[in-house]
Amino acid sequence: METLFFIASKTVGMVARVESWALFLMALALWGLWRGRLRLAGWTLGTVFTGTLALTLLPLGDLLLDPLERSFPARIALPQVDGIIVLGGAETTGAHRLWGGPQLNEAGERLIESAMLAHRFPAARLVFTGGSATVGRDEDTTDPSEMVRATWIALGIAPDRITLEQTSRNTAENARLTHDLVQPQPGETWVLVTSAFHMPRAHETFVRNGWQGIIAWPVDFRSGDLAALRGIWRLDRNLLGVNLALKEFLGTLAYRITGK
Repeated sequence: METLFFIASKTVGMVARVESWALFLMALALWGLWRGRLRLAGWTLGTVFTGTLALTLLPLGDLLLDPLERSFPARIALPQVDGIIVLGGAETTGAHRLWGGPQLNEAGERLIESAMLAHRFPAARLVFTGGSATVGRDEDTTDPSEMVRATWIALGIAPDRITLEQTSRNTAENARLTHDLVQPQPGETWVLVTSAFHMPRAHETFVRNGWQGIIAWPVDFRSGDLAALRGIWRLDRNLLGVNLALKEFLGTLAYRITGK
């Protein structure tokens, strides 16, 4: 059942991307031209053009990400911390296998901030959770975590403080398998580190899976100062933001429906 949910979530996530709908509409327009349905072709091409123009000129990604990223305050005052949990997703394992070294994507702040917290609270355990989230590819699920371990050690974290959960494929499995591995005790304080746009779903999922009182530590903020934003010629940036926000909204809905 877990594997079925994982495959279904990846499939729905791919279909929900803006570019998937743009390609579908362009294919529909080509079909309309081939069949002589000029009105249909004109409507679909006009929709694609208008949507692309809006994504190019307007900060739609920031507008959608902003409420997600404001769900939890950034860098709050912390009590004594017993453990720090970092969700996977910052690792570029293909580049790591090819070139070696720490290969991180735009979510790399997760690993940097968690190392900073570990130095700030030298008695805290540092836990990474994440395996391979690739569908249909046989690859070593320990690649992401081993790269993270090496990165943290290079940043001055003692190896005996690091715990790796290496098999989870999504946020629900992050929460459940990490809880089983760590066995948090009553009265302990644990901090959850992940990207700010992902924190609402992640925090809710961890609480639902037994992590009572876990503290959210959002990082990797993607939305800008909306009051200062004007039309910007950045289709790539806006498209990424819209896709991230849509994924989180749909993911939160799916997790609540299924109770994950």
